Amino acid sequence: MNLNVLLDLDGTLTDPRVGFVASVNHALVKLRMPSLPERALTRHIGPPLRETLSCLLGPSRQHRLALALRHYRERYAGGGVLECTVYPDVAEALAMLREGGVRLFLATSKPTLFAERVLIHFSLQQYFDRIYGSELDGMHADKHALIAHILERERLDPRATVVVGDRCHDVRAARAHGLSSVGVLWGYGSRLELAEAGATFLVRHPQALVDSLLPDPRRIARARLAASPLRVVRSGSAR
Repeated sequence: MNLNVLLDLDGTLTDPRVGFVASVNHALVKLRMPSLPERALTRHIGPPLRETLSCLLGPSRQHRLALALRHYRERYAGGGVLECTVYPDVAEALAMLREGGVRLFLATSKPTLFAERVLIHFSLQQYFDRIYGSELDGMHADKHALIAHILERERLDPRATVVVGDRCHDVRAARAHGLSSVGVLWGYGSRLELAEAGATFLVRHPQALVDSLLPDPRRIARARLAASPLRVVRSGSAR
């Protein structure tokens, strides 16, 4: 039975901090709001963009959400999308998983056209069976809906499918569909956030991700989230 892995993008494969912060502040300034320091914005990396902008606008400015989204995307599409970096050893990990027979699917809340640009720019698209993201109108931006769509479209067996991500949204969506999950600790979600969300495993390094998935794919595919204790997998000690 082949293992299927649904991988998040921002905070898992790439660090989008520079482009994200610049694009959010561009939108805020366009709306005559003060720009925010980087530290205040990085905690918003991961959730759907509409959710982030809605939070930053506050209750009194919800009527300006569509305009804020438009301003964000004009800056993001104009260059911010590529103002990101691939985390160290991620490309090598993807290659090893692919060579090990694992089927890889991108599962990101980012619009598909932007996700494709990122993967192609960094030559990561070669490792994926298919790229799944949201639509510009917001469809599939919610990870729960996105994973449901992928499972149905690809006819994936939940017993042999794992979600990998850095935020609680990834883990909770996996749990909602009865999937195992791996929380990565090099992104923007803390160990506490991922543990409380119910991650099956936590990994500190991309090599540990490979170790957690390749030695015995059946082991993690069989894991039942409600019963399995949380483990932190370190490189070379996956068993």
